[in-house]
Amino acid sequence: MKEFAYIPDEGQVPAVLQAVPLLDSFTEEQLDDVLNSTSLLQCDPGDVIIKEGTHGSRIYILLSGSLDVLVGGKKVACITKVGDVFGELAVVNQDKRLATVIAAERSACLAIDQKFLQDIHPREEDPAFHAALYEFVARVTARKLSLTSRRLAELEKEVMRLQNVRGLAVGIPAKRKLKPKRGLPVRKHGRALARKRRA
Repeated sequence: MKEFAYIPDEGQVPAVLQAVPLLDSFTEEQLDDVLNSTSLLQCDPGDVIIKEGTHGSRIYILLSGSLDVLVGGKKVACITKVGDVFGELAVVNQDKRLATVIAAERSACLAIDQKFLQDIHPREEDPAFHAALYEFVARVTARKLSLTSRRLAELEKEVMRLQNVRGLAVGIPAKRKLKPKRGLPVRKHGRALARKRRA
């Protein structure tokens, strides 16, 4: 993975970032500061961008390519849409990363270092900047929750459809039919035993 300082044209937001409406949280001046403090990552397939269980201060934006998201070594999602933001929760919560993100193909990402932004914009001196930064993260999180809720609703409908096709009630397994035992019916068999005991 190669990393370069990202140097945008003065006062210009690159077209690829104009597709990230969540960046509207910042004023033009604030966004200029954000972009001037970012790094450009060029990734080859298999390059690890985020490692599960580690700490980090970076938020990422996908510029090109696609990425795999793994939890406990198992692939759980893909990041494929240009402008998708990831890695924001651990930065806000100052917690360990919950997943590993690996380049699935040649990809490019923009890395925004929140710690560096705090250094050039101390919270006490520039609360408006930090309000904009947290608004940005809140909008990213809300969008992801909305997409997840929609996907869960779709999956629930699909499960119901499949259960109806199979003729099963929700959560109730099909009952197995018991095969009748061979030999005498219960009553006759009982009388036969009684006769045998009398004898």
